[in-house]
Amino acid sequence: MIVMSVMVMLVLSLWLVAALIGAVFKLTFAIVGGVLGMIGWLLGLVFGGLALVVVAPLVALALLPMFLPVLLLAALVWLVVRAARGPASPPASSAH
Repeated sequence: MIVMSVMVMLVLSLWLVAALIGAVFKLTFAIVGGVLGMIGWLLGLVFGGLALVVVAPLVALALLPMFLPVLLLAALVWLVVRAARGPASPPASSAH
């Protein structure tokens, strides 16, 4: 019975050591994967921002013919409202 207990303890201790080694590997690869994922996220953010800076003006120029009537209408409304308000009154000066 003692031999059987020693064998069970030996098998369980080997099992626990293997589980501990597996947990260390899992933690290590999780940390490395997280760091590499953050680096990839930052690189994607930088290159995505650069692509947006390059592409956004081109897209705006390509869509200009479609938005031109709306822009002209907005400019007309702005001119009418500005003309209806009259000239700006000078600020009141305080006499001492």
